[in-house]
Amino acid sequence: MIPSQGAPAGADDAGIGSAWLDAPCPVVVLDAAGGVVDANRAAHPLLSLVAETGLPPWLAHAHTGRAPGTPAGPRAAPSGWIGDRYYEAHATPTAGAHVVWWLLDGTDHRLTRTALRTAEDRASVLAEVSSMLLSSLNVPRCSEVAARMAAEHLADAAVLVAPPQGHRHLLTQAVRGAEVTRGLRQIDPHEVPGLAEALQGFPPVPARWIDPADLPPWVLPPGFPGEVGSVIVTPLPGHGVPAGALILLRSTPHQGFSVGEEVFARLFAARAGAALSAARLYTEQSAVTATLMRDLLPPRLSHVHGVDYAGAYRPAKDHELVGGDFYDVHPGADADAETFVVLGDVAGKGLEAAVLTGKIRNTLQALQPLADDHSRVLTLLNGALLSAHQTRFATLVLASVRRHGDRVRLRLTSAGHLPPLVVRADGTVETADTHGMLVGALPDVHARTTETELAPGETCLLYTDGITEARGGPLGDEMFGEERLVEALTECGGLPGEAIVERVQMLAAQWLADGGHDDMAAVAISAPRTFRRDSGDRGAESPRQPRSGTTG
Repeated sequence: MIPSQGAPAGADDAGIGSAWLDAPCPVVVLDAAGGVVDANRAAHPLLSLVAETGLPPWLAHAHTGRAPGTPAGPRAAPSGWIGDRYYEAHATPTAGAHVVWWLLDGTDHRLTRTALRTAEDRASVLAEVSSMLLSSLNVPRCSEVAARMAAEHLADAAVLVAPPQGHRHLLTQAVRGAEVTRGLRQIDPHEVPGLAEALQGFPPVPARWIDPADLPPWVLPPGFPGEVGSVIVTPLPGHGVPAGALILLRSTPHQGFSVGEEVFARLFAARAGAALSAARLYTEQSAVTATLMRDLLPPRLSHVHGVDYAGAYRPAKDHELVGGDFYDVHPGADADAETFVVLGDVAGKGLEAAVLTGKIRNTLQALQPLADDHSRVLTLLNGALLSAHQTRFATLVLASVRRHGDRVRLRLTSAGHLPPLVVRADGTVETADTHGMLVGALPDVHARTTETELAPGETCLLYTDGITEARGGPLGDEMFGEERLVEALTECGGLPGEAIVERVQMLAAQWLADGGHDDMAAVAISAPRTFRRDSGDRGAESPRQPRSGTTG
């Protein structure tokens, strides 16, 4: 149709005149049946489309739905596509049955709004991905969440390929709306274009370079709908080491991945890779920590060579497992050999102090064959600590224990530590006559060793100053003190060592209330009330010996 050079009949009567002819936007004049009566020059490119396909349905519906002569109301203007452009139509009725439609091109505005909405949706997805992935440091859970969210937001299905474990790879497969599956498979990454490179951290190849027909069967997750139409393979970047690769699958050819979707897939993979890498690092560090912690944690104590042992430990901070207090029981080779018991306190708290306790414990274990001479053991330990240029020192109490008939003989040596307390069966509490210098501070160490003996039902308690120096009480600043400890022990005559240790720890904890405290440790060495014959018992009675004695 050739654009009109004048106004249609009735246009002048409506006051429109020929203004629409020179309008910069396309303008078409439609009759009551929706036929094109006239159009301006700007609408000329649209007329051939209208001639081929007819009036766009959205415009035809808007036109036929108007009553003749009805003015434009506040309702939303009709809009839709004509060819590859998006228009918003505004009507100006004439005095007759014709309507002048002004078509405003909103393509760029619509594309901008669509792009903005897409960017907002993708940002929301990435935020959700980060939140869900970082909420767990469990590698299997992170893998399942990443695969499931990739299938939900990026494709019809996703396969997360973990780094190789020997000749096998762990595959986490997800199909939208289905359960995630996981399993180790022996696969050849080179069968999927770009996968071997992605597992090494190289950039992804464009999706258009991957032929879905070349994919091996193991790539398709169980329940995948139809045939693969488009594929993306992208690496999962980790902290210096690739965390794996992600394969995204769409089921129909016309749903191929756009350039923007490929970029979004890489952003998704970066978040997933960072979370997986953090989870793997945490898992590895936890395993290392658990392995090392096994050697730092106090051992469980029980019955050894006819003697009962009980121990309890409470670190200065409740969220920590280890600290500066420690104890060990090293049984002799047989019932005739002495059992070597150590309780110590390293200056400081927390992990740094625990590292030194580990060194001291290992050194003392190596020195066990020399435990018949406590002074020699302390001298060798002191030299080892000084040669290591340690800035911390330690106090110790050593005990060599042997069952003799129904009694237990002990040799006790304090090296700068609180002397042990002996709880007799009648409730009498005796302080062992031993004292000495701490280790790790001065070139020479001197200590005094004492001997004592436990009758059935009697206990020797070794403890650290975290118990006696616990601050609390009615005013919150008073130390528990040795006097309260001795008073509490007078009520423990005849009790098993385990009960005595538990009571001491309970009283100290109650005294603390909400106050801070140092590490607390206690070890009870008890002569059983009932003689138990086992491979470690000597099984012979002996004459009653003096209760205690001292050696220089």
